[in-house]
Amino acid sequence: MAQERDLDLVEMNPNSDPPLCKLMDFGKFKYDQSKNSKQVQKVRKIKEVKLRPKTERHDLDVKLKRARNFLEDGHKVLVTMVFRGREQRHPDLGRDVLLRFFGELEELAKMEREPVQEARNRMAMVLAKKK
Repeated sequence: MAQERDLDLVEMNPNSDPPLCKLMDFGKFKYDQSKNSKQVQKVRKIKEVKLRPKTERHDLDVKLKRARNFLEDGHKVLVTMVFRGREQRHPDLGRDVLLRFFGELEELAKMEREPVQEARNRMAMVLAKKK
């Protein structure tokens, strides 16, 4: 039957009783397997966006645009709030800015890690693309 159809008789499972064989174009089968094994996986990275409690609206829009592009490319975004001097006494202001930042990206991103005070002068949260 294989010769009539110009195909190959391929033994799929020799250990079964009776052995399992299949009619197929073996050259095409090997080609498809090599193509599937060569697919390159996209490397996902964590990209960082830094903010300050006194970041103005236009600058915040620029940072939002960057974060949106990172998320659309499939990367995770680490949003960092940096405090200097007297700003360190008011981490609640920085938290509010981070939550507003997330609110702007809520339709595209999910919060993987809540805003957490990492050090005296730093607060961070992690965003990832919604599936």
